[in-house]
Amino acid sequence: MPAVAVEEVPIWKEPVRGFYLDPGTFGALSGLDLLRRFTDGLQLSPPVGYLYGLLVAGVEPGAATFTMPASPWLAPPHGVVTGATLALLVDGPLGCAVQTRLPAATPYTTSELSLSFIRPVLPDGGTLTGKARLVHAGRTVLISDGTVTDAGGQLVALCSTRCVTLPAVQLPEEMVRQALAVPLQQVEPDWPSPHPYEREVQGVVQPQSVFDTLSGLEVMRGCVTGELGRPPISHLLGLRPTAVEEGVSEWALPATEWLCSPVEGRLYGGAIAYFAGNACDGAITTTAEPGTAIAPVDLKVYFLRPVSPDGRDLTARGRVMHRGRRVAIASAEVFDAAGKLVATAVSSSMILPGRPVTIVRPLEPEKPGEPDPAED
Repeated sequence: MPAVAVEEVPIWKEPVRGFYLDPGTFGALSGLDLLRRFTDGLQLSPPVGYLYGLLVAGVEPGAATFTMPASPWLAPPHGVVTGATLALLVDGPLGCAVQTRLPAATPYTTSELSLSFIRPVLPDGGTLTGKARLVHAGRTVLISDGTVTDAGGQLVALCSTRCVTLPAVQLPEEMVRQALAVPLQQVEPDWPSPHPYEREVQGVVQPQSVFDTLSGLEVMRGCVTGELGRPPISHLLGLRPTAVEEGVSEWALPATEWLCSPVEGRLYGGAIAYFAGNACDGAITTTAEPGTAIAPVDLKVYFLRPVSPDGRDLTARGRVMHRGRRVAIASAEVFDAAGKLVATAVSSSMILPGRPVTIVRPLEPEKPGEPDPAED
């Protein structure tokens, strides 16, 4: 992936593109009918859809399907779409599978999100598909689970979420009546340029030779100082490491409107989960010797409070809790610009000495008789 000149205005500082749910329509339609507006072309995508291509592909009672391109824009320094990046996809279908069961004017919030990773993904532009189904619907708590598959239909990840319903929103009756009488149809503007994920990629992906000669800590330090250049996902989101030491990584992410969900004034939970998981991955990476791959195994994120798109930096600090011969476990905390804790996460990864950090061929499963990575 060749490097190109740095853009004059970073994508995440451009005027935002995207659409939000109309309050009257939210008060008039059930969750299922509200989501069908996306597939019927009446409701256009929120900002995250225009930023990296997240789309509602289908909804039915108790189920939802989303797609997202495995875009080169999602590439980190080693050029592999792994682990936490998939949170940018799965939070959508998991939450919407829950929403299909909710009556009109009933909001909900995600309390936790879990992912188990099966295989990494090349950022080749192929379509990733996230499918989710509702598995429990209580009076307050709802749970859904799902899968992510790549363009070839191979299983990439398993995922689940726990959501909590909030008190029904009381809207003026006239607003609801008007929404039922004249359904609002949003019209796609004539945008002055391609959407971010459709543009020529900015950024640098490091070759395998860098990871063969530098330790993970040295690579991370090079990313902090800028010596190694910024990867594509940094140019897309504004994500950047701010400090590292062995077993610790600190990050900043601008809470811009580009990261918003269909609910106006609230960042998409998948973006926060990605940020938390990225801090875990960074912390574990600092413990890697040269020529050692880190393969994320799972991620669990707990959401504590919503985040508004005020443009100020979220901060995340990841710390290694355990580093064994074959397995490492890290935790992370995410804070808003006011210093309030908004999310926590725990993640584990496999340590793979002698395996390529960048993917030059499909990864093969462990051969029979090799040590179990969990037996640390």
